[in-house]
Amino acid sequence: MYAIIDLETTGGQPTQDRITEIAIFIHDGEKIVDEYATLLNPGRAIPPFITQLTGITNDMVSDAPKFHEVARKVVEMTEGCVFVAHNVRFDYSFLKKEFADLGYNYSRKTLCTVRLSRSLIPGQPSYSLGKLCQNIGIPLEGRHRAAGDAHATALLFGKLLKITSETEDLPHGTDTSHTLARVDALAPSGQAASAKKPSPKRVAAVQTAIREALMPPLLQASVVASLPQATGVYYFHNEAGEVIYVGKSINIYKRIQQHFAIDVKSRKSLEFKNSIADITWELTGSELVALLYESHLIKHMKPAYNRAQRRSVFPAGIYLRTDEQGYKRLAYGRADARNAEIPIIALGNQYKAQGFLYHKVAKFNLCQKLCGLYKTTGPCFDYQVHRCLGACVGEESPESYNLRVDEAIDSISYEHESFVVIGPGRSELEKSIVLVENGRYRGFGYVDETFSARKLADFREVIKEYTDNKDIQQIIRLHLRTKRKGEKIKVFG
Repeated sequence: MYAIIDLETTGGQPTQDRITEIAIFIHDGEKIVDEYATLLNPGRAIPPFITQLTGITNDMVSDAPKFHEVARKVVEMTEGCVFVAHNVRFDYSFLKKEFADLGYNYSRKTLCTVRLSRSLIPGQPSYSLGKLCQNIGIPLEGRHRAAGDAHATALLFGKLLKITSETEDLPHGTDTSHTLARVDALAPSGQAASAKKPSPKRVAAVQTAIREALMPPLLQASVVASLPQATGVYYFHNEAGEVIYVGKSINIYKRIQQHFAIDVKSRKSLEFKNSIADITWELTGSELVALLYESHLIKHMKPAYNRAQRRSVFPAGIYLRTDEQGYKRLAYGRADARNAEIPIIALGNQYKAQGFLYHKVAKFNLCQKLCGLYKTTGPCFDYQVHRCLGACVGEESPESYNLRVDEAIDSISYEHESFVVIGPGRSELEKSIVLVENGRYRGFGYVDETFSARKLADFREVIKEYTDNKDIQQIIRLHLRTKRKGEKIKVFG
C-alpha cells in the first residue's frame, strides 16, 4: 500500500513553519482506494506571498482543526504504507516535525515521484509537478492545494507503475516471493496488499526506486553496483575527492547497501549522506587485516565522519605499575592521548574496565586496595573477610603477591609473545601475514604460494610496518578468540 501525500505550509522550513493543509490518497498498487483532505490551523499568520501562491487565507484556517486533532487519523491512514510524495523530503520532514512536537516518532519508508519520474520518464524539460503533469497528459486541478496536488501525484504514481509493468523485465528464474511478501507486509493487519497482487516486474521496479530514493543524491547508482562482494576497506569521498569516511567489511557491497538502506533522520546523518559523491575500496582478503588497516587509516587520515574512532575505539584500559615497595599494581583508567602508557587490555569505557578488574581480583586473589578498587588508609575489605593475604598491610611479600599478578596478566595478554597470523589473501594464490613480535604488533603484508619461512625474521621482511597502539592490541586479542576458517597461527619462542 502507498500513501500519496501533499502538504501546504506557511513556508519552507519545518523548524519554524507549520502545515496549513494536508491531503492523503491511499493507493493499493492498482488504484486509489481511500482519501482524506483538510485545512489545518497553523497557529500563526500565513504570509501574504503564501496566500497568493495557494489561495489559503488566515480566515479559511481560523476554524480549521489543529494538527494534533488530526494526527491520529494521519497515523492510522498511513500505517504500513510507503510514504509517497513529489519531492518527498519536503512533505516527510514537515510531518516528522509536527509529530515530534507531539512527542511521537513518525517513521515510514519513503518514495519520491520526482526521482522515480527521472528514472522512468527521462528527457523531460521539467520534473516539477505542474510541468510534468502537463507534458505527459495528467489532469491537475487545484494546483498548489493539497488535494489537487496529491490527486495528481497519485495519478502520476499510477502511470509510473504502469510503465514499470509494461517495460521492465526480470531475469528468467528470478525469485520474487520475498519481495511480494514485503509488499503484503506493508498492508494493515488482516488485509492483502491489494485485491490483485502486484506483478513481480512492478514490485521489483518500485522496490528499486525506493532503494534509489535512499541513495546519496550525489552518488551514481553504478558506483554501488560495481562494489566487490569481498573483504576489505572502503572510502566515502565528497565532491572534492576528499575522504570523509573509512569503513571495513567482509562484504563491501552488502555493507554499503546497509549504509543506505535506512532513511536517516538526524541533521548530522543527513549531512553526511548528502556529502557522499564517490566510493573507492581496497581488498584485504583477511578480516583481521581489514580491521587493523581500518584502524590505521582512521587515525592517519582523520576523516570528518569517523570522529568517534579517531583517537580510540577503546577509551579505557587496565594498566600495570610497580610501587616503591615492589608490589605490582593493576589499575583501571582512561586510555587516551594524555596517557602515554599502553594498557594491558583496552576496553570500551571505564565502567567496563572497573568490572573487568574486579573479576581478575576475585579470580587471582589480588588485593582490592593495591588495584585501586578500595580506597582506604588501612587494610582492604577482602583482608577483613580473609580473602586478601595481606599485601595491603605488608603481611604478604611483594615476591609472593607478584606471582599472582603475573598470572592475571598472562590471562589477558596475547597467548603467545611472538607469532604470525596467516590468513586468506586478496586472491587464491596469496596469503596475508600479520606479525606480532615480543607482544607488539609489527604490521601486515602479503606473500604468494612460493613463500617459505623458517624464522621470525623471514616474516619481518615481507610485512609493511604499522604503529602498535591499544586499539590494535584489542583488535588482535578479540580476533584470536574465535578461530577463522582458513587461518592459522605460527608461534615463535
